[in-house]
Amino acid sequence: MQFPMNKFLSVHLLWLMVLFAPVQAQAQKEKVDQDTAFVLPADTVLPGQKKPFTDAQRLEGDNKRFLMRAVIPSAALVGAGILTIQERGFISSFDTRNARNRHFPNFSTEADDFIMIAPLVGLYGFNIISSQNRHEMGRQTLLLGLSGALASAIIWPVKGITDIERPNGEPHAFPSGHTAYAFTIATFMDKEFRHKSPWVSVASYGIAGATGVLRVLNNAHWMADVLAGAGVGIISVNTVYWVHAKLTHGGGLKRTSFVPAVFPGGARGMAVTVAF
Repeated sequence: MQFPMNKFLSVHLLWLMVLFAPVQAQAQKEKVDQDTAFVLPADTVLPGQKKPFTDAQRLEGDNKRFLMRAVIPSAALVGAGILTIQERGFISSFDTRNARNRHFPNFSTEADDFIMIAPLVGLYGFNIISSQNRHEMGRQTLLLGLSGALASAIIWPVKGITDIERPNGEPHAFPSGHTAYAFTIATFMDKEFRHKSPWVSVASYGIAGATGVLRVLNNAHWMADVLAGAGVGIISVNTVYWVHAKLTHGGGLKRTSFVPAVFPGGARGMAVTVAF
């Protein structure tokens, strides 16, 4: 299947494309048993792991878990974002903008453009030095890429539909793309390495939260945009993991790859191959 993307969307997926370079080489080396062994038995303890996997952790396709850990938190964040859009209310994005202008009127940094990808250094570092991965590297990259693509598919159409002006006067504020991608990466790290140490999750979500705060301090987004962006990131990763578990439970998908591609005419996009 091929999904052409316009130039605008492909720019926002550039950070994902960089990750896909090693995937094809590794995918060729995978064995069938490695492809289907993503479900770990209950009470499994990997070397250095503090606690065993629970039934809920190993079965990502559980509907109740998906509702409680993904749908409800994401809906709450997006709902809070929508409620704070108005100029007056119990909590308003205008209040945070005014506070920013009073206390940090000249604040400016470019750190929010790159700190959100810092957890990925840990991701591939853990893959090199640790055997405690939920999935092997190729499948990790696939899941991360699909999560980023789903987040993009939500963010950019909504930005165009809502067409809310940013605090700095620029267009397309709601929701925050930076924050959505930051929480996509943080949620992914939580999925893959929470069993290794809860501090991996704390650090990843801390970085994601800092990204959202910096977007507000930079006067690039309203608080509403950041809250909604966080919800988009969380639901995107959890949805991909939920669908993945549904499709692969019992070995449903044997070979799957997801890579950037250049189509005839120079159009850029993503190519997905699936073998059942």
